[in-house]
Amino acid sequence: MTDRIEVLASASEDVMRWLELGAAYFLVVLFAIGVFDLGLSLVDLFSSGNFTSPDAVINLIDTVLVLLIIVEVYQTVIAFSRDEPVIRIVITAALIAIARKVISFRPGEFGSTEEALLAAITFSILLAVLIAGFFTVRRVDLWEAPEEMSR
Repeated sequence: MTDRIEVLASASEDVMRWLELGAAYFLVVLFAIGVFDLGLSLVDLFSSGNFTSPDAVINLIDTVLVLLIIVEVYQTVIAFSRDEPVIRIVITAALIAIARKVISFRPGEFGSTEEALLAAITFSILLAVLIAGFFTVRRVDLWEAPEEMSR
């Protein structure tokens, strides 16, 4: 009975690895589509003469940050499938996502000033916590690096 369970568990792990790789390739396709879309947006901006519009520049930055988030999620999937640590990658993706929200933040899009203020405070807290987490993970990585070198 135990051998049969082990065979089934091993088969499910193989299927999961293939699904993880499928998700990684899907992210590659999404990234390629995003880069193509970014190129089209740039051509459109320059041909229309709107390349100096602040809204257009923010929209371009927003698109680039979405592409960077796709890259970070891709790296997370690959690292996870290789059984490598993913905490730093996840924190980096979250930092990029919050930076995207901060850059494209428009108080006028909220129903009231209080809602906009609450959103700004929330983004600030999230950003501070993520930065603290990033530096904590980085410091731990630096402390562990000399130990790994001595092995």
